[in-house]
Amino acid sequence: MPLSPEQQAEISAQRDTSQSTLRATSAGMEARLYTAHPVLDHGFVRVIDYMGDDSAIVQAARVSYGEGTKHVSNDEGLIRYLMRHWHSTPFEMCEIKLHVKLPVFVARQWIRHRTANVNEYSARYSILDREFYIPAPDKIAAQSKVNNQGRGDTLQGEEAARVLEILKADSARSYDNYEAMISQDGQEGLARELARMNLPTNIYTQWYWKIDLHNLFHFLRLRADAHAQYEIRVYADAICEMVADWVPLAYRAFEDYRLGGATLSARAMDCVKRMIAGEEVTQETSGMSKGEWREFEALIR
Repeated sequence: MPLSPEQQAEISAQRDTSQSTLRATSAGMEARLYTAHPVLDHGFVRVIDYMGDDSAIVQAARVSYGEGTKHVSNDEGLIRYLMRHWHSTPFEMCEIKLHVKLPVFVARQWIRHRTANVNEYSARYSILDREFYIPAPDKIAAQSKVNNQGRGDTLQGEEAARVLEILKADSARSYDNYEAMISQDGQEGLARELARMNLPTNIYTQWYWKIDLHNLFHFLRLRADAHAQYEIRVYADAICEMVADWVPLAYRAFEDYRLGGATLSARAMDCVKRMIAGEEVTQETSGMSKGEWREFEALIR
């Protein structure tokens, strides 16, 4: 289970404690505050703190005060304009701090987004739990034949069972050895900072991750994409739901222009114009490589 009874009790106590404030709050985010949303087999994401809402974006863009305009439609129009024209600083006025529990190999992908503040659980100081990510059978897949960093068809039958057994056995054996090395039962015990190097990257770690909305949208645009690795995409999907409740106007604009939109190259735009004019355009006449043309066709068909 992602959360122990003690952790659930701690979260319930946090949610039962309320304080009055003069700062802007988001009703949608207040409803989610502190609650852990399960991800994968042992992971979760939960909101620890946040700053700002849709009105903070609008106020920053207009350098106004108070609630700004009373017309929500005007606020939404401005936010859509900012998103459409790639204005970034108004969105940076909003921030969020998340508590995330995730496999180490997912964390190594995640940390490549260097525009956040991170503080991770220390395996030099504390002992890691015996919790490993073991994929569900339908997530055990072969190497993709067209994408060197992706997966292809799902493995079936005996082959899938063999892979799952290897993952489970290796995880258990490595943790048994980890425990044996740090044990002080009749021996001095190996330092935790050394013993941890024997653990596989599917073991779970935790961190606090704080980021502004502009850079969070960049993270979500890449990691909530259908082509992102499943194990990080499910975290991004969970965060998308939180952001939709936090800043609904900004999220709708992001969903429209970034998640559901597309950026075309000059050559691709030229092909679109020629097609609209009635010209038959092929890969040979497009000026694109085979890979570019394949992606362009997938986009417009």
